[in-house]
Amino acid sequence: MKVKGLTLDPLTNMPIVILKDLEGQRALPIWVGIFEANAIALEMEKVPTPRPMTHDLIKNILDGLKAKVNRIIVNDLRDNTFYAIIALSLNNSEVYIDSRPSDAIALALRVNAPIYVSKKVLEEARSIDLTAEKGSEEGESEKLKDWLENLKPEDFGKYEM
Repeated sequence: MKVKGLTLDPLTNMPIVILKDLEGQRALPIWVGIFEANAIALEMEKVPTPRPMTHDLIKNILDGLKAKVNRIIVNDLRDNTFYAIIALSLNNSEVYIDSRPSDAIALALRVNAPIYVSKKVLEEARSIDLTAEKGSEEGESEKLKDWLENLKPEDFGKYEM
């Protein structure tokens, strides 16, 4: 998947990161905290900061240890909370680190690691099906906009802090 963008939930004013599959068929909203949304937005817009932010620090630590982020996976949804793992290569071994999806996404953007969402999560979260508008970027944007305007956190699994 890729990060399609960030938006605000019109009811709660909580940030939502929108993940979209590479084929443009499914989108998944994940509610995130304001600080994590800011970290994602800064990296998406390539805004430099005078000092390393937390996710930049994590990237720098991994670089210093010669560890590589292979991928991140949003792998579970329990009690309206999304879970993720960061898969790292370190010393010829793969290591899995438990993470909030927002932190994993912010790190993945910084290191150009692929983002995956398990089929189980897509099904349980009732991700939006975009295939009806396939081939029409304008139609897809309108469908996503309508969907977001009618979205309630309990409908898709709210990311809780």
